[in-house]
Amino acid sequence: MMTDPLADMLTRIRNAIMMRHEQVTMPHSRFKESVLKVLKKEGFVVDFETVGSGTKKALVVALKYATDGTAAITNIRKVSKPGRRFFGGYQELKPFRGGLGVRILTTSKGVVSEAEARNQKLGGEILVEVW
Repeated sequence: MMTDPLADMLTRIRNAIMMRHEQVTMPHSRFKESVLKVLKKEGFVVDFETVGSGTKKALVVALKYATDGTAAITNIRKVSKPGRRFFGGYQELKPFRGGLGVRILTTSKGVVSEAEARNQKLGGEILVEVW
């Protein structure tokens, strides 16, 4: 049994980038899919797809690299953990790493990036920081 599926997903991505893999596979969930949509929209992954059917679904994520081989994701970390949750109102959400990084939040309108949350005046739980 997995207690924190999001942390497992981030660890799989981090490990695949360290080994310079082109893609990484992980168990499917709608929550992970919504986080990957934000990562794709912000330009940190090339694409992702759902393979399989029923309870045997998996997510295949194509990782993004520059022409010189450097990964688009320098660092990815989970902010809110099961034992310690971090929340932020939209007034407290400032550009992360001078606008070069992205924070991913879960709000009442779903999983969104920090910039979208500010524009929609939504606060929420800060899940992930990517740069």
